[in-house]
Amino acid sequence: MNALENRTSQKAQAGSLQGVSKRFGDFTAVDDVSFEVRANTIYGLLGRNGAGKSTIMRMLAGHAQPTQGRVEMLGAEPFENDEITQQICFAAENQVYPDVFRVKDVLTAGRLLYPRWDEAYAQELMEVFNLPKKRQVKKLSRGMRSAVGIVVGLASRAPVTIFDEPYLGLDATSRQLFYDHLLADYAENPRTIMLSTHLIDEVSELIEHVLVIDRGRLVINEEAELLRGRAVSVSGPSDLVEKFSYAMTRLHEEQMLGQSRVTVLGDPEDAQHARTLGLDVKPVSLQQLVVQSTTQVNPEKKAEGER
Repeated sequence: MNALENRTSQKAQAGSLQGVSKRFGDFTAVDDVSFEVRANTIYGLLGRNGAGKSTIMRMLAGHAQPTQGRVEMLGAEPFENDEITQQICFAAENQVYPDVFRVKDVLTAGRLLYPRWDEAYAQELMEVFNLPKKRQVKKLSRGMRSAVGIVVGLASRAPVTIFDEPYLGLDATSRQLFYDHLLADYAENPRTIMLSTHLIDEVSELIEHVLVIDRGRLVINEEAELLRGRAVSVSGPSDLVEKFSYAMTRLHEEQMLGQSRVTVLGDPEDAQHARTLGLDVKPVSLQQLVVQSTTQVNPEKKAEGER
């Protein structure tokens, strides 16, 4: 067992989804998803728009109930469980507040709701993001509303903090401030953090565990460090690429004029073997990995490789 696997095995479980599905009428938003949520880990919940990410986060936070399966967080089902939901902060991009709420009212609500709320840190973050305390939330710009959610999420110090696209509308400088504060505060106050974002390249170095959702199903559930070493793009003559990747997990495949390119999950030895066959091997960024694993050119071939 290497150092990363040993560190991972020692982390307590904060929660789990077990065979969870969520349907809205005839539409299945989440389809038989299972994964564990470990304590003191930063998760990236990634995928395309409409993949089911927000629905999963809402169920983890106790804001929605699964149609099928079981959601457990901090030792119990979170839905309609005040004792549990006080330990989970869900900062959503589209968070709705009463019309009369000013920014300072949001902070007051956070102080009353979350037992571990840090008021001094909340005030510090207000200054960092230049938020006007007395302005009504509904009159804020989109970026300022996002910043309010960031302040609540970080200052809550909740054992489980979920950010669902919390920084839409923020400029690059403000997003970097968020990443810097998240990492610094996580180092001093470890807890489980889950991020959903389209800005994958920006957060790739923050994420410790990657969850990729596609069409409501979980397609990747992997430690980020291990995933970076396993995912490669291999290209060359189609017969050689097929021979190399036949029994491997293929996340994406393209063919043209006798040439093929596949994105596979394997071991470092597999990449070396591909090179000995004369194939071109390139590393895959997390952004590329998510795009390719959720844009299936040949899903039957992918399924065959996963057997």
